[in-house]
Amino acid sequence: MEALSKDLLAEAEERWQRALDSPLEGVPFTYEEFADALSKYDFIFEIGDLVRGVVFKTDFNGALIDIGEKASAYLPLSESCIHKVKSVEEVGLYPGTEEEFMIVQEDDDNGRVIVSLRKLRYDISWERCGQLKADDCPVSGKVLFANRGGLVVRVEGLRGFVPFSQIYFGMNQEDMVEKELPLKFIEVDEERTRLVLSNRKALAATQLGVGIGSVVVGTVQSVKPYRAFVDIGGTSGLLHISQISHDRITTVENVLQPGDKLKVMILSQDRDRGRISLSTKKLEPTPGDMLRNRALVYEKADEMAKTIRQRVAQAEAAARAEELRLQNGGGFGLGNLAALVDELGFNELDLDDIPPVEED
Repeated sequence: MEALSKDLLAEAEERWQRALDSPLEGVPFTYEEFADALSKYDFIFEIGDLVRGVVFKTDFNGALIDIGEKASAYLPLSESCIHKVKSVEEVGLYPGTEEEFMIVQEDDDNGRVIVSLRKLRYDISWERCGQLKADDCPVSGKVLFANRGGLVVRVEGLRGFVPFSQIYFGMNQEDMVEKELPLKFIEVDEERTRLVLSNRKALAATQLGVGIGSVVVGTVQSVKPYRAFVDIGGTSGLLHISQISHDRITTVENVLQPGDKLKVMILSQDRDRGRISLSTKKLEPTPGDMLRNRALVYEKADEMAKTIRQRVAQAEAAARAEELRLQNGGGFGLGNLAALVDELGFNELDLDDIPPVEED
C-alpha cells in the first residue's frame, strides 16, 4: 500500500512538472493559430455596451482608445467629462491610462466607435449625490456664478443651486465666485435634473464647537446701519445694534468698521437656520464701556462671560427646584410654565436681569 502511494505521488509530480515545462502539450493548436482564428471574426459593439480600453494617443479634440479585438475607438473631448474641460489630460487621461468606457455611437466616418466617459460619470455622480443626501453628509462645492435667485455651484461634477435663503447671512455673494463652500443637499432629483443645496445647513452642523455664553474672537466682515456681520472661525455671526452696548447707538457705522477685531459672546445659535447671534453688550463691565473703553471690555470679557454663565446656571437650578416643589405639591410644573414663558415673551429677558440665587 505504501509503495502504491509513493508511485501515485511520483506520477503526480511528474505531470505537474510536465505542465510547467510544456503548458500547450496536448492542445491541437498554437498561440499563433488561435490569434489567426480570432482575426477572422468581427466583434460587433452596440450602443450602451461597456468596454475597457487603453488610451494610446491624445490630441486637442479628444483621445484614441484601444479597445482590443483589432478595434479602436475615439473619445471626443466633449464626452470626457461631465463639465467642460480644455483637454482630456484635465480628467486624468494620458497614453497608457486604462478606463471603462460606454459605447455611444457605433462608428464615425473613420470606422471607429465613439465612446464616452461623461455618461458613466454622470450616472455615478447622481448616485453619489443621492447617497450623500441620504447620509446627510457635507460636501464642498465650487461657486461658478451668482444669479438673481442664488448661487450656481459645481458639486460631485454636477451643477447645483444654492438659493440665497440657504446662504449664511453676511456673505457677499459676488465675492464667493470661484470659492469653495461647505454645503449639504436639500433635494436630489435626477429625473428633473434638480440639485438644491444649503450652505446654512452645512455650517449649522459644524459651526464653532462652542456653546452659548462662550467668548470668541472675530473680525468684522461688513457693517449695516443696524447690524454688523462678524467672522468667527470661518462662520459669520450677527451682532445687532442693540447688542453692542448698553448705551444708545444711532448707527453701527459710528462704532464698528470692517476689519475691526472683536471679542464677542455667543448669545444664541439656531442650528436649523444656520444663525449665530453675538453680543459685546453682555461683556461690558459697566454700561457704555464698548464706546468709551473697548480695551477694558476685551480684558474683562472672559470674566464677565463666566459671571453670566454662573447666574444662568443658578437660575436653571432654581427653576428645577421649583418644578420639583410644584410637582410634589400638586402644582402644574415647568411643562405649563414653558408655554406661559413663550406666550408672555420672557424668552427675551435680559440675562443681566437674572438675580443671583442666595444660598440658605
